[in-house]
Amino acid sequence: MPDDVAAEVRPPTPARRLPKAIPVESVVALIEAAGAVEGPRGLRDRALLELLYGTGARISEAVGLAVDDVDRAQATVRLAGKGGKERIVPVGSYALRAVEDYLVRARPELAGRSRGGVRGGALFLNVRGGPLSRQSAWQILRSAAERAGGPDGVVPDVSPHTLRHSFATHLLDGGADVRVVQELLGHASVTTTQVYTLVTVDRLREVYATSHPRALN
Repeated sequence: MPDDVAAEVRPPTPARRLPKAIPVESVVALIEAAGAVEGPRGLRDRALLELLYGTGARISEAVGLAVDDVDRAQATVRLAGKGGKERIVPVGSYALRAVEDYLVRARPELAGRSRGGVRGGALFLNVRGGPLSRQSAWQILRSAAERAGGPDGVVPDVSPHTLRHSFATHLLDGGADVRVVQELLGHASVTTTQVYTLVTVDRLREVYATSHPRALN
């Protein structure tokens, strides 16, 4: 045919996938389960999950941290995001305490297992004393979720990004400005961050239902 009759046809806009977040109680159960492992691994795993949830870091950012990237005096961490862009993110007391416990009571033992010595001063080490990989960090989270879930499955299927989504969602639920959350997450555009505002609709509905005098039938 001389003309493309489908030239003006546009495919339907795909449904926007909302980020998957879990309740605060489930995050706490996950962290507690990670820390329940005996020995240095439990201290490391708890510190990793506390840091992921406490900063909203991507898993690649967390495993790429060096010891010097955590400023315990200033309560901040330096994260290297996509495209090599660095950002400074505040760290809460829970995560700082977990990292401190790991650095004092666990990391020296893990570092001592490395035959060639620890290279690059990586913060999180594996059981052989080398830098922790993304795959190993992912497995740490899955194992903690299995232990935390128990028979009633209190923590659903999760991934490292689930903690990042939960970090953003819980901040917005607590009244944080979306542009502040954008900076914390390292998003180039606030449009990317605004998807999290859709997640809080259930929270808005809940508050409306309990607060407005004519909300209920």
